[in-house]
Amino acid sequence: MPTSRRDFIRSTGLAAAGLSLLPQIAEAATAVAGVSPPRETPPGKVRGLLFDETDLPRMRKAVKHPHVAPYWDSIVKADLAADATFIREQARFNNHAKDILQVRQILERTAFVFAVTGDTSQGDVALMAVDKLLAYPKWDYFLEGGELVIGLQRAPESTIAMVCAREWLAPLLSEEKAREIEKQIGEKGAPACYRTLYGLKYPDRVRGWGFDPEDVYPYRFDLSRWPFILNSTNLKAIPIAGLGLAGCLLRGKHPQAERWIDMAVGSAKSFAAMFGPDGSYDEGVGYWGYTALHLTLLVEAVRRTVGTDLSGIINYPGTVRYGLRMSMPTSGRPSDCVDFGDAWAMGDVSIAAWVARRFKDPIAQHVATNVGELKNHYAVIWLDPALPSKKPGPELHDVRFANDWVVARSGWGEADGVVALRSGGPANHEHADRNSVIFKAYGERLMHDPYHAAYSYTEPEWFLRLTEAHTSVLVNGRGHQYHDGHEGTNASWAEAKVLEYRSAPASMIVTSDATDAYRLVNGDVERVDRTLVFLKPDVLILFDRLRLKNNAVPVQLRFQVDNSDGKGSVDVQGDGFTVLRPGASMQASLYGGGGMTLRTGTLNIPADKGTYPFAEVESRPALDHLLLTVCTAQKARGAHGSLNVRHDGQRWHIEGTHNGRTVTATIADGGEIPQITVG
Repeated sequence: MPTSRRDFIRSTGLAAAGLSLLPQIAEAATAVAGVSPPRETPPGKVRGLLFDETDLPRMRKAVKHPHVAPYWDSIVKADLAADATFIREQARFNNHAKDILQVRQILERTAFVFAVTGDTSQGDVALMAVDKLLAYPKWDYFLEGGELVIGLQRAPESTIAMVCAREWLAPLLSEEKAREIEKQIGEKGAPACYRTLYGLKYPDRVRGWGFDPEDVYPYRFDLSRWPFILNSTNLKAIPIAGLGLAGCLLRGKHPQAERWIDMAVGSAKSFAAMFGPDGSYDEGVGYWGYTALHLTLLVEAVRRTVGTDLSGIINYPGTVRYGLRMSMPTSGRPSDCVDFGDAWAMGDVSIAAWVARRFKDPIAQHVATNVGELKNHYAVIWLDPALPSKKPGPELHDVRFANDWVVARSGWGEADGVVALRSGGPANHEHADRNSVIFKAYGERLMHDPYHAAYSYTEPEWFLRLTEAHTSVLVNGRGHQYHDGHEGTNASWAEAKVLEYRSAPASMIVTSDATDAYRLVNGDVERVDRTLVFLKPDVLILFDRLRLKNNAVPVQLRFQVDNSDGKGSVDVQGDGFTVLRPGASMQASLYGGGGMTLRTGTLNIPADKGTYPFAEVESRPALDHLLLTVCTAQKARGAHGSLNVRHDGQRWHIEGTHNGRTVTATIADGGEIPQITVG
């Protein structure tokens, strides 16, 4: 009886990773038997888009690294029966937001495990996922002109998954199935990605973007301006990667492939300006890794296929340091970060592994093997455990990023203090958070920026985006300008700017002016600025100055409490308040002329969505407001020191001791910038 190609693979135990990776089959099998296979690339062999058999020995070492092993273990031991049931019985053709996403994720995961291990049970499920994606009439749920699919996320993601499947599953694919995958990439994937990038390049030529009426996605936004808006968001990077990988796979096979590569590369170069010259990224660190990773998929595929080196497209070593500096390590929440905007967690840091290899960067290697989480197969593809790693030192403690975000820390350990100030301009996925502050010490968030704000204005958690939900300033109960959400999570008009930034080993001082942002809401606003004095590791001083032109009104300072686990609280005592967390506490004392009222409250969000406590300080109605907040942090059950504050009519003097250290600071309110001295 004739033996099929598939039966042959099963009978020999061979398995592999793709169109150009057939020799991996032999290596996967012989590695199990303890035989050392040849490491050279056979003559005439075409390289894989992201890896080939010469990379497999390194990748098999990478999966054993302690930072990678939990991820690898999770995908090798995934419930394949549940995956198969979902693909067969539950995935709906009119649900792209969730169902096609899950099918795509299953495909990438199982195809990759098959490529590395030769496990045909993984390959079986991967083939089911391939068939399901091929059966989807459309790969995305956005249309142009009511009929042509545009690829914002699902079509590019599905394209990337199918490109990888075409390579990684090649030994399991019949010639007919391989041709069908390529055909659908060229029909459902690449054109949708190209249409998106073309629309972003020429928004005046777009015939109207909108949601597919056949899709069950429950939320609807006004997409009429999205061709203008999305050109400066992470959603541009996804079709860049999808289109680029499709072009590289089909190069020499499809008449449009070179055109697709050219569009992807051109779009990547224009999008690269979204990263600052120092590598900073305005949408926040949670979107940083995702965005940089997709740019890098294009960079790597083009290098391996076309031979063009695009590795200078952004400041890659700098952008990894941006991710590092935005991280906030803790034993309780390993992916914690400076969560400005929607970036509530670090996200995947696989990009650091690529940077470490490409630039021989030991700091990037440290990030790849110690910081945040590795949550996708690119970490395995790129990580080289043999590369040297270097722990970051004091030279990276404090930073004013090119986008005017400021982060300062006393060190990299769990007990170290971290302070972040959100100045700068608007961005996609932002909140109404100009001059808001995050303060973490002894492993606990003591001035908080709440997690998980809603993406839709129809949800009650949309309130978490507003100034009222941040450790920030309200003028007569109102925050600064923000949009209403009818166009999505896009940027506002709010601007702030750093007026002064000074850093020293034991301190950091910064003053940020948010006047313009508040003036957009209240034309009577003449000045709103905030100064931070961080005396490392656990003393933080806030000095807020506000001035109105004609109408005397009260001003409120809000201090948000981390109650995300139900273990945060705040109490008011006299002219101060205390924030309590299981591992630490913060005591704050308030000073200012004209009298103040202190109170506690909770954000106006339904109780079933969580309880969000805060402390609020309100000054009496006036044209001029000067408010001084002096805070000390202490580990749980530890005693706070004593800091005395006096005002001599011209200067505030803060003196005392805390945790055995002498604390001395002077603040003079004069001119555009307060004059600060620290001892």
